[in-house]
Parts: sequence; C-alpha cells; structure tokens
Amino acid sequence: MSSFLFQSSIGRKFMMSLSGLFLMMFLLVHLGCNLTLLIPDGGEWFNAVCHFMATNLAIRIVEPILALGFVLHIIMALVLSYQNRRARGNNSYASGNSTEGVSWFSKNMLLLGVALVAFLALHISHFYAKMKGFVPSDLLTEKEIMIAGVPTMVENAYALVHATFKDLFSVICTVIGSLALAAHLSHGFWSSFQTLGFSNQIWRVRLSVFGSIFAWFVGIAFSAIALLQYFFY
Repeated sequence: MSSFLFQSSIGRKFMMSLSGLFLMMFLLVHLGCNLTLLIPDGGEWFNAVCHFMATNLAIRIVEPILALGFVLHIIMALVLSYQNRRARGNNSYASGNSTEGVSWFSKNMLLLGVALVAFLALHISHFYAKMKGFVPSDLLTEKEIMIAGVPTMVENAYALVHATFKDLFSVICTVIGSLALAAHLSHGFWSSFQTLGFSNQIWRVRLSVFGSIFAWFVGIAFSAIALLQYFFY
C-alpha cells in the first residue's frame, strides 16, 4: 500500500488529492472563524473563537495533522511537477499553451502553488507565530470577555489582526494571496475528485461549476475581510 501511495505516479496524485480535499475543509473552518472579524463588537466574538481554538483538545490534536497535510500536498505537487517535466523533455506539455479549452489556471498550478506557499509563510509570520508565542507581540495582551455568560480572560487576538489589516501592504498581500488561492482551487477542486474516481463527463461538469463557485467564494471572502477591516473598522 505504501509503495502505491508514495512510489507510483497514480499514488502520489491520489495522496495530493486527498490532502487537497482535507485542506479545503480546513479553509471553510478558517473562513468561518475569520468572518467573526466583521461582527461590530470590538472583537469579542473573534477573541472567543480564537480562545476556543487554542484551548480545545481536539483542535490541538488536529493542528499537527493539518501541518502534515500542507507539507504532504506541497511535496507531492513538486514531485509530480518534476516528473511531468522530465517525461515531456523538450516537448510541449499536453495541456500547455497550444492546447485549446484548457484554462490558464490549469496550466499554471505549480506557479499558483509557489505563490500560495509564499503567502502562507507571510500569513504564519503575521498571525500564527505570534499567537503561539514563537514571535513576541505587544498587541497580544489579555482581555476579559464574556463567554456563555462567564467572564473569561483571553488573548486579544483581534487587536493583532486588526492592526495587521490596517497596514496597506499586508492587505494587498492578503488580497493577492486570496485570489491566487481561488485560482488554485478552481482547478484543484474538480481535479481532486476526478483523481479519486469522479471522472465521467456529467460529474466533471458539475464538480467544475461547483468548484469554481466554492473557490471564488473563499478567495473573495478572505479578500473582503481584509479590505473591510482596512477601510471600515
């Protein structure tokens, strides 16, 4: 089984598809948490969500699995791209620029992936590393909020995010990264399901349409959160 997953091209595509679908589920959870930034309550809802995510045992168990999913997805993408380049040599790739009916996103998944890795590194340095205490931040002071009617001391994660999104460069990077994510997902969504067996023409069309809606909803929503924080909060 391990030889199929890690040593064969089909197995690597299978693993990349599974890890991709797992990361898409994470994106929905992450987006749901971030949408609380738009509640005009001074960040209480967002701070409560962040406190729950930081103290919930199940979430803490899932975190290293999520990190493994990211690493696995990136490694498989690099390996498969390298194999494809070696296989075609000096010849044009089958879905290259000369092929009609193939979107720019499909032809440039590796480029979009590289952009997303750069955005992920920036995102981690701005938020995750500071919230986890790896990088010190003066903004992460404690604040008392009400959770289910109980006064609770939490880290003021909202202050960190709000200050970050008041920086125009950070907002621009977030918008570019979010739109690159949408472009990556618009191809990756249906491609993942196709690799896992949903390969007939009817389901390919349905998944392609649903994947595009999902991808651009996620990308535009993340962009909107950053822009709204910058202009109106």
